[in-house]
Amino acid sequence: MKKFSDGKYKCGFTILAFPCNQFHYQEPGANAREIMNGLKYVRPGGGFEPNFPLFQKIQVNGAQEDPIYTFVKSRCPLPGGIVSQAATQILWAPIKSNDISWNFEKILVNHKGNPVKRYLPNTEPFDLIDDIISLLQQC
Repeated sequence: MKKFSDGKYKCGFTILAFPCNQFHYQEPGANAREIMNGLKYVRPGGGFEPNFPLFQKIQVNGAQEDPIYTFVKSRCPLPGGIVSQAATQILWAPIKSNDISWNFEKILVNHKGNPVKRYLPNTEPFDLIDDIISLLQQC
């Protein structure tokens, strides 16, 4: 495991989490407290508590999408190009070709706030390490 906060890099690294219930209603928690309890006791459970900021639940696609996602999606295309294999799983409108495809899609943003790469939901977080280190070296 590589450390990112050991003073080796000029800028730091932070994970930000934005819960969303637009993907088959998988985030029903009404507020941060309910969502945190779900993380701690249900999924992943086992007393898990994130060590990164967890923001309020937002919409990442459709007419009510949060402006941060409008910005990010305008600069990073959807990897793979497929929003969903089944139309019944899409719970928003309008559907756009660069929509977030499912929970746990990851977006890497550089120290200037520019999105540089998107990763599909099935990409393991540790698979981002080389890209993260590359960005930290550019600070």
